Amino acid sequence: MVDREGQQLGNYRLLRLLGKGGFAEVYLGEHLRLGTQAAVKVLYARLASPDEVAGFEKEAQTIAHLKHHHIVRVLDFDVHDDTPFLVMDYAVSGTLRQRHPKGRVLPVPTIISYVKQAAEALQYAHDKKLIHRDVKPENMLLGEREELLLSDFGIALIAQSSRYQGTQDLAGTIAYMAPEQIQGHPRQASDQYALGIVVYEWLSGDRPFHGSYREIAVQHTIAPPSSLHEKVPAISTDVEQVLMTALAKDPKERFGSVQAFARALEQACQSNVVALAKPPVPATQAEAQVPGVVTPSSSSVVQIPPVVMPSTLPPTLPDTPPSPSKQPPAISRPLGTTLYTYRGHSAKIGALAWSPDGMRIASASEDKTVQVWDAATGKNLHTYTGLSKGVLAVAWSPDGKDLAFTSASIAQVWDTATDKLLLTYEGHTSRLTALAWSPDGKRVASGSIDKTVQVWDAATGKRVVTYRGYASPISALTWSPEGKRLAFSSGSIAQVWDTATDKLILTYEEAVPRLTGKGHQVHKGQLSAVAWSPDGKYIASGGDSATVQVWVAE
Repeated sequence: MVDREGQQLGNYRLLRLLGKGGFAEVYLGEHLRLGTQAAVKVLYARLASPDEVAGFEKEAQTIAHLKHHHIVRVLDFDVHDDTPFLVMDYAVSGTLRQRHPKGRVLPVPTIISYVKQAAEALQYAHDKKLIHRDVKPENMLLGEREELLLSDFGIALIAQSSRYQGTQDLAGTIAYMAPEQIQGHPRQASDQYALGIVVYEWLSGDRPFHGSYREIAVQHTIAPPSSLHEKVPAISTDVEQVLMTALAKDPKERFGSVQAFARALEQACQSNVVALAKPPVPATQAEAQVPGVVTPSSSSVVQIPPVVMPSTLPPTLPDTPPSPSKQPPAISRPLGTTLYTYRGHSAKIGALAWSPDGMRIASASEDKTVQVWDAATGKNLHTYTGLSKGVLAVAWSPDGKDLAFTSASIAQVWDTATDKLLLTYEGHTSRLTALAWSPDGKRVASGSIDKTVQVWDAATGKRVVTYRGYASPISALTWSPEGKRLAFSSGSIAQVWDTATDKLILTYEEAVPRLTGKGHQVHKGQLSAVAWSPDGKYIASGGDSATVQVWVAE
């Protein structure tokens, strides 16, 4: 495939490649005179004959006339050296596939929001006798206000009607194709079927059919989808029935319109939430469930994990979650009383962090997930999946808006309000073991098995400083309360650094701090924890020696 960066197509200069698909490449383009930016989709198709060019122009004109607030606008189109291209609005926030990678389970309210917007766009096109033919997360973009924008109307038809044969892309998008479309007879209900597959994937983290292109095509045609309830027991039979209707093999058995499907799904999900919020609890039951929690499947990430309370407590907590501006409601209980048990994870917990406002808890696990849940009720708010390794460290930004956590040798920072990945830090060469946000929220410090501590900009991911030369992996780190000093442990020593001057203040090796030179007796074993006192004058450290040393840091 040709690298077109720097080339000119029509009135646009191609700045950089944004992405590739089976039908086309997408570049960020800049208008030569206006300086405005747009997405330039360059099709792989070669239009060698006048009839092919005329066919492309006809389809492009049809797409360009679609004007809807949930459809990406086509601004221009042309053919350059037999290569067709379209100029479209540039969606800076990317696609839903980028926002929610494969395998991620989405919260039901998020799914409903996406489905309603996509269905509105599809219904608009259907009313104009148009079929999308390629509904999938990769063709759902996010606008400046996080609104869904459906793209690539008719692109599959343009590509497939040309001399280009997109076998590779078909193998990728066959997962969403309706049986009649596979047989060459797409209709409006085919888009409903594809949207149903997308919903199935968002609810369960998996698609209903797997295998080669031919195997998936056959399954679409004759095999019923895998039971959604078996994968996600929290899903009601009403929700599954709505989805199975949209996925009916016969298009006549599906909903009368794609918007009818969206409305039915929303109603079923609302009923499901009501049912989950008020479970029947016998008065003599030994364990009472908190409202809004269900039992998860061991083979899937469930949106609303369970919490179990001792029988001595009331069977319910308040149905209305606490206001974000207030602290969780105080519960008068004897000291040591277990309020609830959160059971959303399936493996060892590696790290816990309470949000600064006390409203949420983030838990990280060897099950390769980070889960954020309501501190008052235990209700799951979001699950971050798709991580390559178990998570050993998690940290909230001081304002509670962002969440940083580790996986293998990388650290990620997420906006918890929008579920948007803000940055990925890849400065380490081995698994990260520790993470700490500076009190001003501007920097993050990370420690690793690679025996380095790295401080980086929390907004850009740019490395600020690296502390190296240690004999053992970094086991723990912490910022001083005023944010000017950083303490961390490696092996049996702990060090304190001035982060403004990058000067070593002291090295601690048992009970006597020193500036330089050989130390006295060292900790018996490895240090695993360090913590500052609130006034910044002292540090506590402990580890394998089964002792905690409190020492002067200022």
